[in-house]
Order: sequence, then structure tokens, then C-alpha cells
Amino acid sequence: MTVWTQRPAHVALLVIIVAALCALMLAWPGQTVTTKYVNDLFIFLDGVHRIDSGQIPNRDFHTALGPLVYYAPALGYWLTGTFGGAMPVGMALIVAALAVPASHVLSSRLRPALAIPLGIYLILVAAVPINLGESISALSFAMFYNRIGWAALGLLLVMHLRPEHSGRLQHGLDAICAAFLIILMLYIKISYGIVGIGFLILLLLDARQRLWSMSALGLIAIGCIFVELFWGGTKAHIADLLLAGEVSGSLKPVDQIAQLLLRNLPEFTLFLLFAGLALWRTRSVRDLLFFGFSAGSGFLLILQNFQNSGIVTLMAAAAVAVELMARSDRPASEVRRRSLTAGAQLLLFALLLPGSLQHAAALGLHTGLASLERGQAAPLPKFGEVRLVQLWNDGNYPAFSRYFASIADGARALSVLEQETDHVLVLDFVGPFSAGLGLEAPTGDSTWHHWGRTVNEHSFLPAETLFHDVRIVMEPKWPIDGATTAGLKAIYAEHINDHFELAGETADWRVYVLRAPPAETVSRSNDSDRDGEEDEILPSGG
Repeated sequence: MTVWTQRPAHVALLVIIVAALCALMLAWPGQTVTTKYVNDLFIFLDGVHRIDSGQIPNRDFHTALGPLVYYAPALGYWLTGTFGGAMPVGMALIVAALAVPASHVLSSRLRPALAIPLGIYLILVAAVPINLGESISALSFAMFYNRIGWAALGLLLVMHLRPEHSGRLQHGLDAICAAFLIILMLYIKISYGIVGIGFLILLLLDARQRLWSMSALGLIAIGCIFVELFWGGTKAHIADLLLAGEVSGSLKPVDQIAQLLLRNLPEFTLFLLFAGLALWRTRSVRDLLFFGFSAGSGFLLILQNFQNSGIVTLMAAAAVAVELMARSDRPASEVRRRSLTAGAQLLLFALLLPGSLQHAAALGLHTGLASLERGQAAPLPKFGEVRLVQLWNDGNYPAFSRYFASIADGARALSVLEQETDHVLVLDFVGPFSAGLGLEAPTGDSTWHHWGRTVNEHSFLPAETLFHDVRIVMEPKWPIDGATTAGLKAIYAEHINDHFELAGETADWRVYVLRAPPAETVSRSNDSDRDGEEDEILPSGG
């Protein structure tokens, strides 16, 4: 009995230590290093600036991303006082929070030989500052919400296994951990949360786990109500999701689906091997449904991600398969069956090891570069701790270095304007000036425009909504996303011509300012105020 109670405790402690080390490596330098997707990083920093000034996601600005995408780095910003510390410290806090349910789930359901490598892999998935499937030189906090979603979903899928060592608090802890993981997914990227809820519904088929899974669903409902009381943005968030879904929610063409499947064919092949061996042992319909759900949901998620490989659900389900095989081995089992299980454990370790090593190397590289303050600082006063680094190959460095130069030119263009330089809208993928210069951001606009993904010629925010609070429009001549700039100009050209006038032009920018109201309109408005007979006339767009 002592051995069985000590092993889970050792596994839980090791998972917490690994998570603490990863969180420390992220937070300690207080700097953000990037080599790729700099424009994506500015999405989050713009959201942090808005939240710090009192704006609320989906209520004051539009976004299809969950509110935690902004509140997590905002907490990092409040703790460090710098935008360079916002993302790594925010990520560190999420990794530390994930360690608690991870330690319980993994230690209660997997033997140490499986729990430890899977736990390290999932923690590193959450912590690593690269887009999954890319090289260690592609350092970026872009799309970090996908990595958090994958890690949380991977932990949740392990709960398909019945606890090997149940205590009096087992069901309560299971329900709390599952509810926490799903709420985290719902409010960081809703697609992962929907898959998590689907998994809990599937788990209701297991009579021995039905009680805690139903309790978890109840806790999720209570948690969502509690969040809505403070956030109040659920309805608006759903509307933003539906708008984005009109643009990018359709099924990909068959050739793209086939290409994605071929890229991930080795992982699917190994997964099918693990699942087949487990089903050969268990003969369980419930297990069959679980493996089908893990593979199908993982493939659907990666289809709608900007990601070519790294279906984490396959890894988690493979670990579940090996555990099922190990549990089916009894002392009286044939030696051949036990040898097959041992071989499956080694194969799983070999499957998890490359990803774990790559993610650990990328995390260490970021920590080292950030500690040494290497790279080119972003050319805006508030972004001094955000650095663009050139590594052993040029990669995207020339393009983003040029982007930095255009941002510096835009900042100079704003500095010479006669009027106050706030409420700036940039006709590009993202607007870095509000956060980078400490300007008041407009309300009613969005932190992110991406042609073909969040906006197109058929689905877009009405001009009256987008420009409701805008006073300055900046049109880039050197956009970071040319398709987005061209599309936004085509959609909103008439509104800009009617309500804004060209105030300045530089090598990289055209700057438009809100047109002053005609003199006779102002006169009538003043007369109306004195006589009290007419309503006040406000300039459109103000």
C-alpha cells in the first residue's frame, strides 16, 4: 500500500517542479524575444493596453479570441510594468496554473513510466514560445492560445482512464480539475472548450465516472455564469465568433485536407498502432469511441489552426492506450504480452521525446537571448523590452526589420500632427501605435484584421461601428499583410473619403484625420444650444 501511495505523490511533485522551472525560464528575464510573427505579438500587446486603460474584450473592442488571451498577458504587464514582460510572465502564470490539475490527473491515472514523459511533454507544449510544428529558431508568442488549448485538452483526455488509486476526494478533485481545464479552454479559444465538453458528454457512458463528469458539467455552467457576471461579453463574443466563422469557418478544400493528413501521417500511423493494440486487449466499445474522438477532434482542431503538425490529442490518447495495455497485464499473463506492453511503453517514450527536446531547446534559447537582451528593440517607446533577433539564418528577420522601420516612420508621422494623436486605426493586420506610444485606443474597432480569416469582402464590421471612435486613420504603404490592407481600403474607402482628410504623407504612410464639421453646421449647433429648439448636431465618426 505504501508503494502505491508514494508513486502518485512523486509523479505529482515532479510535474509541479517541471512546470515551475518552465514558468521561471519564461518569467525571469522580463523580456520578449521574437524572430517570427511579430505582428501577431502586437495583437496581444494592443489588447493588454486596452485592458489597462479600462476597455473590456468584446464589449469595447471586437475579437474572436477568448478574453483570457488578453487578460493573461495583462496580468503579466501589471506584475512587471513592461510590455516586454507581459507575454512571458502571463504565459508563466498559465503554465503554473496548469501544473495543479496536471499533477492530479497524471498521478492518479498513469503509471510513472507514462505519466512523467507525457507530463513533461504537455507542460512544454504550453510553455514553449514557438508555433507547434515549427523549428526552434521560429521564436514567437504568436498563437499561444493554441498551445494552451492543446495542453489542457491532452490532460483532459487522460481522464478517460479510471483512477488507479482512488481516495475519498477523488471524484471531487476529478470534477474540479476537469471543470478548470474546460473553462480555461472556453475562454482562451472556444473550439477547444467545445471539444472538452464533448469529451465529458462521452464520458457519461462510463457508469463509474458518470458522477464526477456530471458534477464537472455543473461546475462549468456555474463558472460560466460567474464569469459572465464580471465580464458581460458572452453575447458580443458569440457575435464576433459568428462573424469570423462566416469568413473562415467553412471546410477546407479536399486537397488541403489531404496535404494536412499526409503531413501528419506518421503520427496517425503510430496512433493507430497504439489504439489497435489497446483495443485488442480491452475489446471495449467505450475505448473505441474514445480513440475515434481523440483522432477526429484533433484533426478538426488542426484544420482550423494556422499549424501544419502537432496534433497533441494523438499523443495523449496513445499514452492512454499504453496504460490500458499495461492494466490488462496480470501476473499470470503470458510473457509475450508483457513484453509487447514494455515495447509499447518504449515506443511511446520515443514518440514523445523529440517534441519534448525541441520545445525544451526553444524555451532555453528564448531564456538565454532574453537574459542577454539580444536583438533589435521595437522602435516604439513602450516596446523597448520587445526584441527582434536574427539567429543563424536570416529567416524572417529582413521582413520584420523592415516592418520595424515602417513603424518608426509612422510614429514620426504621428508626432508632427497638430491635433491630439489618439484613437488611431491602422489599415493593416494590427495597429501597434496605441500601445507602443501610450495613446488612447478607439472603441468599437478590433485588435486584429486578417483578410480571409477574420474579414473579407462579404463579412466585415459596418463602417459606423469600426470608425465610431476613430480620429486618425493610418494607411501603410509597406503593410505587414498586403492583402488585409488592400481589402480594408476597398471596403471602407467611401467612408474614409467622406469623413477623413489627408493630413500628411511619408515614405511608408498616409495619415488621415477626422474632417472638421462645416462652419454652418457648427453655427446651427451653437444656435440650437442657445435656443433649445433643435438637437445638437455632432460630427459623424466622433
